Amino acid sequence: MIVTRFAPSPNGPLHWGHAYSAIVAHDFAQAAGGRFLLRIEDIDGPRSRPRLADEFRRDLEWLGLEWDEVLPQSTRLELYRKAADELLGRGLLYPCTCTRKQIEALGPKMGPEGLVYPGTCKGQQIDPTKPAALRLDVERALADVGDLSWHDALAGEQQADPHQLGDVVLVRKDLPASYHLAATLDDAADGVTLVTRGQDLFAATHVHRLLQALLGLPVPQWHHHGLLLDDDGKKLAKRRGSKALADHRASAENGREWADRLRMDQWPCGISFRST
Repeated sequence: MIVTRFAPSPNGPLHWGHAYSAIVAHDFAQAAGGRFLLRIEDIDGPRSRPRLADEFRRDLEWLGLEWDEVLPQSTRLELYRKAADELLGRGLLYPCTCTRKQIEALGPKMGPEGLVYPGTCKGQQIDPTKPAALRLDVERALADVGDLSWHDALAGEQQADPHQLGDVVLVRKDLPASYHLAATLDDAADGVTLVTRGQDLFAATHVHRLLQALLGLPVPQWHHHGLLLDDDGKKLAKRRGSKALADHRASAENGREWADRLRMDQWPCGISFRST
């Protein structure tokens, strides 16, 4: 049975980009007689606002979507800790005290998700009294598992290349898990068989495939869909003030009608579509 999911973080309102991603996941599951899951990713410290999760549910209902809700991330901290402890015990993680400013000063290369960490703390003695993140030693991890591949419904078969992102953080200084670790473990725990998300997360899948191999997790299929863009040709984003679905909902607009327009590539005013 096909199982998809929509996993928003309650640190800002949903916008049309979120709506499109939810609709894609919902429609794949519905067409196959499967399950569409809602999972709230609520471990972003003080930025997570519980009241927004209720807004998300109202937004999805307004769009005419039906879902099964699964446990939020905040209930899975022990799952993340155990996975991190396992990787640490195998020598696959190392502590890193570098700040973003310090990394930028080193002039590292840019990768698909921004700066690629140059491995400054790898093999170094780190002061245990200082706050430290835990990074994945990608070279050592790949030596453990060998060559890996994964399949995207649009781009086809992919050879896993986690080097694109470098030694990513798996446990943050201030949080029990990064997106990479938490999302990978959550999808396995929820039985997700098809991960649908935007093409901006395509590169992250190389790391997630590596984590699945390291932790003995099932391997889903992926579908990285195109992105909705604003008038400036930039991806819709909470931090850029993209108009919230709740604002449209409050103005008595017909959410189901807008959802159908998204399905037919008839985007809301001021939004375009990019598929790369």
